Amino acid sequence: MILFPAIDLKDGACVRLKLGLMEEATVYNADPAGQAKAFRDVGFTHLHVVDLNGAFEGRAVNEAAVDAILAAVGTDMAVQLGGGIRSMADIERWLVKGLARVILGTVSVRDPDLVKEAARRFPGKIAVGIDAKGGKVAVEGWAETSELTAVDLARRFEDAGVAAIIYTDIDRDGVLAGINWEATIALADAVSIPVIASGGLASLADVVRMTMPDAEKLEGAISGRALYDGRLDAAEALDVLAGRG
Repeated sequence: MILFPAIDLKDGACVRLKLGLMEEATVYNADPAGQAKAFRDVGFTHLHVVDLNGAFEGRAVNEAAVDAILAAVGTDMAVQLGGGIRSMADIERWLVKGLARVILGTVSVRDPDLVKEAARRFPGKIAVGIDAKGGKVAVEGWAETSELTAVDLARRFEDAGVAAIIYTDIDRDGVLAGINWEATIALADAVSIPVIASGGLASLADVVRMTMPDAEKLEGAISGRALYDGRLDAAEALDVLAGRG
């Protein structure tokens, strides 16, 4: 079970949004590479990075910050990146830079065949980001809502070789309301693809919930604001997941 600390990039800084709104961004660190090293030094082995500007604009905007993160952590952390990755050329370019995975969100709705082809070409390197608002999949940096449900979209990629699904409940993102375990576990039950929970992780209680039998099928969960605000102690959380807490 993996706990992924999150670095969300807006205008080169490490921020957290509230309910997915760009105007509700709180800057936590102007040095994303330094933040990545801090996460590494406390014991995290994986890192979740999102180019927020890129998600809205459909292209890489915070590339320099991502490059700095990759240079800072080297092979010590497996880094996955989402936001604005919309073509095979984008996917190849990022993987060459050393990312463990790229996360495809909007393109998984707009062009599912691209996702399937990428999963074939880059085994284990392609994740699908499914962000849901009111139960419906949101795209274009959460600015638009489709008519697809999360389960509908996930099932499109069964047997396609997708490495993981990152499922985010936008209504809980950044508000420390706790992960939507019911919806997340229901999604994991509906598909064979490993699911990573995202949105709302609030405290150690959510980390303990990750260790419950019905959550064992998950690959892990992502934590953002709770780590930055100090509501979640990183060392304590890692101890719980390692069976020491």
